[in-house]
Amino acid sequence: MGEMNGSAGINQLARTLQERMCEVSQKPPALDFGTIGADMSLLLSNFPKPIPQGEYLVCRQLTLGAVSTHLTYTIGAGNVGDGTHNHGDSGTHGGHVGGSGSHAHTAEGPHVHDVLIPEKMRSIKPGDRVLAVTVGNDVCVVDIILPASVIA
Repeated sequence: MGEMNGSAGINQLARTLQERMCEVSQKPPALDFGTIGADMSLLLSNFPKPIPQGEYLVCRQLTLGAVSTHLTYTIGAGNVGDGTHNHGDSGTHGGHVGGSGSHAHTAEGPHVHDVLIPEKMRSIKPGDRVLAVTVGNDVCVVDIILPASVIA
């Protein structure tokens, strides 16, 4: 009778260990590359299941917006020596070239310039290759991964 109780205990321990190993193997690795899917899911290189958009996190930088959308703006106060410059016919710049085209100011004075999001600061989109980390039960996309050849 003692052998049966011992066998039952060993079997229970084996089942518990097997269940625990399955739980551990079902988690993404701590650091991994991934790809953003067409539905904005995250597919990691070393984890077989896509992670739906609502179930992973992203670093704040990856939420700025699409290329050429408004990031912020500048305000020129129009006072000499405050960093503003001349605009218009008598000015040294003659106008500005921006995301929405060229424009010229006919008189110096307070004005606003839009600062648009450049390609290297855009939000993630389908097809992006990304770096992701797993902390506890959370998976977080850290940044977009690019080939080194993009460095000028």
